[in-house]
Amino acid sequence: MKILNQADWVFTVNQLNQEDVALVGNQCMLGNGYMGYRGTLEEYRSEQLVACMLNGVYDQLPGKWREPVNAPNALFARVLHAGEVAQHRQDLNLRRGRLARWSTRSMPNGVVQIKSERFVSQSNVHLICMRYAVCPSQSGQLLIETGIDADVWDINGPHLDALQIYESDGVLCTTSRTQELGITVAVCETIDCDYEQSVEGSMRYITIDAEANKWYSFDKYVSIYTSCDSETPAEDAYRHCLQARQDGYELLGREHDQHWEVIWNDCDVEIDGDDAAQFALRYSLYHLQLAAPRHSSKVSIPARALSGQVYKGAVFWDTEMFMTPVFTLTNPAVARNLILYRYHSLPGALAKAKEYGYRGAFYAWEGQEEGKEACTHFNVTDVFTQRPMRTYFRDKQIHVSADIVYAIWQYVQITGDFTVLADGAAEVMVECTRFFYSYAYYKEDKDRYELVDVTGPDEYHERVANNAYTNRMVKFCVEASMQGLAKLKILDICAYERLQERLQFECELEAWARFAAKLYVPTPDATSEVIPQFDAYESLEDVSLDALKQRVLDPNEYWGGGNGLATTTKILKQADVLLMLHLFKQEYTREVLRKNWEYYEPRTEHGSSLSACAYAMVAAEIGKADWAYDYFMKTATVDLTGKSKLYVGTLYIGGTHPAANGGAWLSAVYGFAGLRVEGDRITCKSQLPSKWKSLRFHVQWQGARYELKVTHDDVEIKECKEPIIL
Repeated sequence: MKILNQADWVFTVNQLNQEDVALVGNQCMLGNGYMGYRGTLEEYRSEQLVACMLNGVYDQLPGKWREPVNAPNALFARVLHAGEVAQHRQDLNLRRGRLARWSTRSMPNGVVQIKSERFVSQSNVHLICMRYAVCPSQSGQLLIETGIDADVWDINGPHLDALQIYESDGVLCTTSRTQELGITVAVCETIDCDYEQSVEGSMRYITIDAEANKWYSFDKYVSIYTSCDSETPAEDAYRHCLQARQDGYELLGREHDQHWEVIWNDCDVEIDGDDAAQFALRYSLYHLQLAAPRHSSKVSIPARALSGQVYKGAVFWDTEMFMTPVFTLTNPAVARNLILYRYHSLPGALAKAKEYGYRGAFYAWEGQEEGKEACTHFNVTDVFTQRPMRTYFRDKQIHVSADIVYAIWQYVQITGDFTVLADGAAEVMVECTRFFYSYAYYKEDKDRYELVDVTGPDEYHERVANNAYTNRMVKFCVEASMQGLAKLKILDICAYERLQERLQFECELEAWARFAAKLYVPTPDATSEVIPQFDAYESLEDVSLDALKQRVLDPNEYWGGGNGLATTTKILKQADVLLMLHLFKQEYTREVLRKNWEYYEPRTEHGSSLSACAYAMVAAEIGKADWAYDYFMKTATVDLTGKSKLYVGTLYIGGTHPAANGGAWLSAVYGFAGLRVEGDRITCKSQLPSKWKSLRFHVQWQGARYELKVTHDDVEIKECKEPIIL
């Protein structure tokens, strides 16, 4: 059971259920973009899915999937001889990024109360701090075991070996190496405590001669470095740990809180009139911010953020379409990092295109470091035969390269930061355009280019022709790339000439312009005004969603692939057309938006957590505020309730949903506030749900910060005078 203490921005778990351990671990996450720490109890071990996931550090064992690496758990602590839990509560403070717990456990003589607080520092990404306290009901000796638990939870591990343990000046240190690339992971911990202690291996034992009903506490400081960060990770972690102990818990906590204050000052959205929606939106934004890479452009936000190794810790198109837009408008520095990550991962995209016989950059469907493609040819297991199913996510989801260019150009247009083009974004745009030109098929009889044998975001229908979303995004990609190059030539001719010298793209510009002009993009039907999701969509079986569900034989069976339930029907995983209409709504009448929303809504299963926010935004645009509200709440509560799809076939896909978290902000700001950033102005159009009195938020545009307040009857936009804090 969970209680939402909305006034205090606190998410509370007030009961300890073993069946909810995995869920609560997701719900009570802490993180800072460098690492994510699951919301598990200090006494938990690998069996309870304790994990400290390191962003951008991967490993692969022979015959298994590559996945991100979890560090040894340096927050481990337990009262020896403590028994069952009698009472329990965990509080996640969203505003301060802190997790607290209170538990009462039985003892051979009486009970012991345990309380703790921890935070993963936003002011120093290598640091975790914890305050741990105990209070016995009877006098006597208490023995506490704490240290670094090297038994790491892995899905396809073990990933760490060559474990070394040592202690110096009160600091416990472990170093280990990944099996594939030999990356060193160094974890150090130290405590500030006045009680007798001894060290055995990677554990320390604290002995307390305790009085009844008196609290005894110690502070713990943890530092994590890898050889991806420095050439001397162990030494750096050791020194960092000593400095943290010297600085103390209170000072480090204040610095951490100040960073969260800045984060919320940028991204918060205030809803007047709906406490449930307000809390759900803030909870979503909290989880999105946990994974934001403020410290580096060498990492991005994986599809399950930093909540675990699900989805191989890979980066999907989700980042560009549902997360980067939030940061572009609220914290452009983070958006810039996300964009330049795609430049740093360009080598993998170039290699993938070459592997398939194309030019340019074919970005990975599941991207890992340096853009390596982590997606296999057999992603799903058939629940009936237990055999791997051949899927085409890796081969045919070409739209990801266009999605990346879309995010780049939106960032440039909104922020006015054209320097990102010279810093690598223009090269990404060139190579993505080259890829699409080499992929497209020219139909002489129709005098047009087509994109055949593709898979759109709706993965229930693989290998289709002229997916509406994909074709429109590719057209945008080509046009934006040419505009970007033209702008670069004007603003930084030296950078332009260096790029031309290396890539020799000028001889291709005329062909690209012809390609963009003649690329086929499906248009509304003359009678129904419905845009077909792809060629031959109208020939599929038009069965209702309820009727299709009656055909389900196993709750975990996959609906797509060669013989999935939805493959030969009009039932969609998500409506690609609706997302396209949102992105390019200025090109369509409101009536076209309405007709397509009403057509696709009953035919969409929402098998993806990305789907609901697109429906919310278009519903708000066409005046269906109540429908929009339902889809907004579905998006905003996906991690709050834990009611999301956990399996595809037999594959576990649980964890947090940063794209849906971003989608909640997009639904509120683009949907209900009707925000538009076009040309030289920002506008809003009130489309609020009936129960909302107002919506207030901030955006950054062209180097200035604006406060926007939307009510049912009025829109206020004013420039903020305070400086932007980066």
